[in-house]
Amino acid sequence: MEFEKEIAKRRTFGIISHPDAGKTTLTEKLLLFGGAIQEAGAVKSNKIKKSATSDFMEIERQRGISVATSVLAFIYKDKKINILDTPGHKDFAEDTFRTLTAVDSVIVVIDVAKGVEEQTEKLVEVCRMRNIPMIVFINKLDREGKDAFDLLDEVEQKLGLRVTPLSFPIGMGYDFKGIYNIYEKNINLFSGNSKKNIEETIAFDNLDSPELEKIIGTDAAEELRDNLELVDGVYPDFDKDAYLKGELQPVFFGSALNNFGVRELLDCFVNIAPSPRPKKAEERLVKANEKGFSGFVFKIHANMDPKHRDRLAFVKIVSGTFERNTPYLHVRQGKKLKFSSPNAFFAEKKEIVDISYPGDIVGLHDTGNFKIGDTLTSGEELHYKGIPSFSPEHFRYINNADPMKAKQLYKGIDQLMDEGVAQLFTLEMNGRKVIGTVGALQYEVIQYRLEHEYGAKCTYENFPVHKACWVEPKDEKNEEFQEFKRVKQKFLATDKKGQLVFLADSPFSLQMTQQKYPSVKLHYTSEFE
Repeated sequence: MEFEKEIAKRRTFGIISHPDAGKTTLTEKLLLFGGAIQEAGAVKSNKIKKSATSDFMEIERQRGISVATSVLAFIYKDKKINILDTPGHKDFAEDTFRTLTAVDSVIVVIDVAKGVEEQTEKLVEVCRMRNIPMIVFINKLDREGKDAFDLLDEVEQKLGLRVTPLSFPIGMGYDFKGIYNIYEKNINLFSGNSKKNIEETIAFDNLDSPELEKIIGTDAAEELRDNLELVDGVYPDFDKDAYLKGELQPVFFGSALNNFGVRELLDCFVNIAPSPRPKKAEERLVKANEKGFSGFVFKIHANMDPKHRDRLAFVKIVSGTFERNTPYLHVRQGKKLKFSSPNAFFAEKKEIVDISYPGDIVGLHDTGNFKIGDTLTSGEELHYKGIPSFSPEHFRYINNADPMKAKQLYKGIDQLMDEGVAQLFTLEMNGRKVIGTVGALQYEVIQYRLEHEYGAKCTYENFPVHKACWVEPKDEKNEEFQEFKRVKQKFLATDKKGQLVFLADSPFSLQMTQQKYPSVKLHYTSEFE
């Protein structure tokens, strides 16, 4: 069965971490091992002309951070790997939460010196809620950092994970000698200059072998034996089923920048990571090996190519095969669409593909048909869930700074909101537009992109709101609901989908509203049961 074989080959995963833990660098090195690029661009250093392959928006190159999730694919050991590199910066967390709905497993990157940081905690919590299998990669071992056992404890306590190390460092920072690969029982020695190329490993079946002293020195050899004995005594053995259920998390150590420990991670990953998993739709559970095609849009990206003003909708294929020039049902609109040039990705290179399988991510050219969360199927009415909008934390009025460009401004805002960069609320009272974001940095990104991509200028004005709450529609005739609408009129707005939103100006007023109108239900996310 060709189809079953193709599914078994797919590994679709996301890389998550706090900003600066080395996520994009790790993505680059995985591509290097996959032979997908010949030379990795260090992401931070401005001395290297080549910037990271996976950051293609101008603003990312200026700031050295990733703001949009990029999709990269390569073949390694006959497996097709799809990586979704997510922004770590908390102002773009929403993009990351959405991306997590499209992955089958996750690699969590942790900085050896800083340990577990708050952004990582939030993201891991989302993975735990969904039982996504996770592998932990502790990065930057060539720098001084926390003790390996302390880090493992921290990961267990702060992230609530149950870990088992599959590799272990020999020394750290200045004394960093290499990595012992527990999973394959061999040693990889660190020479410190292997940024571009790939080091060979030395296999050791027997740790008591005197060869070990020769290679890493007596003290390091003793320490390694003690540490491994401790690992053996303290941590559970690796169990693939527990990992796949999200109950056990393997840990690897390494230095992505120096290309170290990455091969161990990748080899183990292609071996144990899940192929595409079933996904829950409102109607039923959909399995990857079903014949009927279905997929959902988890991200929309406008103007990937500034010359063409194009929009791409990223679709994760859940079941069946997606074929070029075949009509598929757009469930929300109830009409059939066909796509003559679906794209597969390889960082900045896009290729047109004829057929894609479950687990793959396809980019579809979009003329404004798609919104985030839309479902495409070969005919069945399915609605995939789990891509909510969260209550923003910052609110500002948006004003047009150039009256001649009103049309461009509205088009730009419209497209950027479809992309999910931020949320747009229209006040019921006077129709003024308010933009809500998770982080303040998004306002800069919006302003920059409106000017450079749409030729429109905007200014902002502060709008003091504490929280946006979605109002669960009640019986319109209900007197309490009518009174709520009348009294709170100047705090009411609609979101892009036309749902009613209450913009509370302080925690106190939110509490009072809930006490005064108990039958009006308020929610912090736009998806409620």
